[in-house]
Amino acid sequence: MKFSVYQVSRKGGREKNEDRMGYCYTRDSGLFALADGMGGHPEGEVASQLALQTLAAAFQREAKSTLKSPLRFLQDAILAGHHQLLRYATEKGLVDTPRTTVVACVLQGKAAFWAHCGDSRLYLVRAGKLIARTRDHSYTELQQTLSQVVPIDARFNRSVLFTCLGSPGKPVIDTVGPVNLQTGDRLIVCSDGLWSQLDDDAIVDLLTTRSLSDAVPEMVERALRNGGTRGDNVTVLAVEWEAVDESDSTAGISTRSLGEDVFASTIQASLDDSGSGDLDEAEIERSIREINEAIQRSSKKRS
Repeated sequence: MKFSVYQVSRKGGREKNEDRMGYCYTRDSGLFALADGMGGHPEGEVASQLALQTLAAAFQREAKSTLKSPLRFLQDAILAGHHQLLRYATEKGLVDTPRTTVVACVLQGKAAFWAHCGDSRLYLVRAGKLIARTRDHSYTELQQTLSQVVPIDARFNRSVLFTCLGSPGKPVIDTVGPVNLQTGDRLIVCSDGLWSQLDDDAIVDLLTTRSLSDAVPEMVERALRNGGTRGDNVTVLAVEWEAVDESDSTAGISTRSLGEDVFASTIQASLDDSGSGDLDEAEIERSIREINEAIQRSSKKRS
C-alpha cells in the first residue's frame, strides 16, 4: 500500500482550535479521520480528541493487518467514540456533554470505505471530477435531499445539525463502500470551516491542478481569507492513492516493509493536560518523522 498525505489545521478567528485530525496504518490498511468539536457545548477540543483516540485505539486493536469488515469497524468505532463522550461527561460531572462531528475513511486493498456523523466532509476527486462527497447531517442538506417533500419552516436555522457524537440520542452514522480506487485518486476529509467558505468546484479544481503540498495550504488560506476575523477553524487532511508498491520512488508513504504487527499513528495518544488545542505544522512533522522512523526500524528487522 502506498499513499501521500498532506494536512493543515488553522484556528482562524476562533479563540482555540477544536478540530482534530490524524491517520494511522498497518501494512495493509489505513485509517484517516477528522473530528470537529462543536461550539455551544463544553470542551469541544476534548470531544474531537476523544473521538479520534477511540477510532485509533479500535484500529490498532482490530487491524491485523487488515480489518475483517471496514464498514462494520467504522460504524462500531464511531459509536464507541459517542459512548466515550457520554462516559466522560458523567465522570466529570458535566451538565452538558461535549459534542463533535466526525468523518473517517479506511483504505484497504484497492478500495475506500468511509463513514461520517455531522457536517465534516469527505471528497473523492478523480481526473478533475468529483466522484463522491458525504452529505451533511444538517436540515439544509436534508431538505435538498428530500426535494422539499418535507418542508422546513423558513424561520428555522437550516445549518443546525440533527446528529453528532455526544448528543442525547443515538447518532446517525452514514457509511459508504467499497469504492474502488485508481492511481492518482485524491481524497480529503475536512471541517466545515473549509467547505463553508470554499465551494465544491474550487476544491475540485485545486485538487486537480496542483500537488497536494500546494493545494491543501492554498484551499485553507482561501477559506481563512473568506471567513475573515470571525472565521471558523479550518482543517484539511488530504490523501493521494498510489495503489500497489510497484515504484521504487521515495515519495509518499509505503507500507510494504512494515511487519504484520506494526502499527503507526499520528493521532495523539492522550489528552494534553494544558487543554491547548492548536495543531501546528511542527507537531505534524514530528508525528510523520516518528512514523518514518518506525518504518525504518521495521525494515532493518526484516532485512
